Amino acid sequence: MQTLVKSLLNCMNYMQNNLPLKKRDMFQQFIKRPVLAIVISLAIIFLGVLAMVTRPVSQFPDIAPPRVMVFIAYPGSSADVLVKSALIPLERAINGVQGMQYIISDATSAGEATIQIVFEPGTDPNAAVVNVKTRVDQVMNNLPPLIQREGVVITPIQPSMLMYVNLYSKDKNADEKFLYNYANVSVLPELQRIKGMGRAQILGSRQFAMRIWLKPDRMLAYKISTDEVMESLNNQSLEASPGKTGESSGKRSQALEYVLKYKGRFTTKEGYENIVVRSNANGELLRLEDVADVEFGSSMYDIYSSLDGKPSAAITVKQSYGSNASQVIKDVKAKLEELKKAFPSGMDYEISYDASKFLDASIEKVLHTLVEAFILVGLS
Repeated sequence: MQTLVKSLLNCMNYMQNNLPLKKRDMFQQFIKRPVLAIVISLAIIFLGVLAMVTRPVSQFPDIAPPRVMVFIAYPGSSADVLVKSALIPLERAINGVQGMQYIISDATSAGEATIQIVFEPGTDPNAAVVNVKTRVDQVMNNLPPLIQREGVVITPIQPSMLMYVNLYSKDKNADEKFLYNYANVSVLPELQRIKGMGRAQILGSRQFAMRIWLKPDRMLAYKISTDEVMESLNNQSLEASPGKTGESSGKRSQALEYVLKYKGRFTTKEGYENIVVRSNANGELLRLEDVADVEFGSSMYDIYSSLDGKPSAAITVKQSYGSNASQVIKDVKAKLEELKKAFPSGMDYEISYDASKFLDASIEKVLHTLVEAFILVGLS
């Protein structure tokens, strides 16, 4: 103990003799006024605890560069077609955007592609989104019409996944199609309104849709192309505004005025089957049911999800840039518990992946290290 005291005194003498005058005065103030030193120490501890409680917790620190994600959908295309028709024009337009470091892009044979634009640390993600969207709009008219119709989504979400939730049902009558559509209508809108939510989506696309399965042999026999079928669908199953009849011209009064109504898109299997694909002068009609099978099914069958042998809807959750990952996960769990009360009989959910477990374990280790450091300092 005497050796430790002598070492401390020697250290203080060294600082007093060798440090600049201002720093020497500061140390003398702390030595002569221990209450002031204690108050400053307590203030520093209080600020540290306050920062631990209120500072956002993220999977990555703020030094991680912000990223802007561009999602492209081109149903029915291959990866090669996506690269040539969409990725190359978009990359050329986006390249060199203000603050950009580099670009990462990928395409799949499922008709989906993503472009990640990584920016310099400290770049405002909202400004980055605006700059990227400006570049994308310049070449939007050069992209295939189907891509323009499906839309190009630009968002500053974090690419890493926060949660993976499986929505399943013990009811044998609740198939995967029903689960997907229930999640899309009743679960996703609620999750997307949570603060800090970057993106909540269902893997795959099982929304209800009218499936038209063309028969190549019948089309060859009638010499019908897919373009003719698409044109017939667009011309006969559409939303239209017929207008009015009997509207007053302003020159004289009108007793009756009618708003014309159109039934809009077909909603039944029979309505699509009766679409006329071709006709001739003799009154002969070739209908869609003659060259295709029509059924009420799902829009896509690219991804299948199951949990313990039961069909499920797989929901992935990602956070927005700069949000508190732990708080987002807590809010998602609370919202799922709230929605669970209105689930149909037999339906439930299970969280298959939760990033908060890793975050909580990391924070716990940091707290253990701080406690151990305080104990060691106190003993010394």
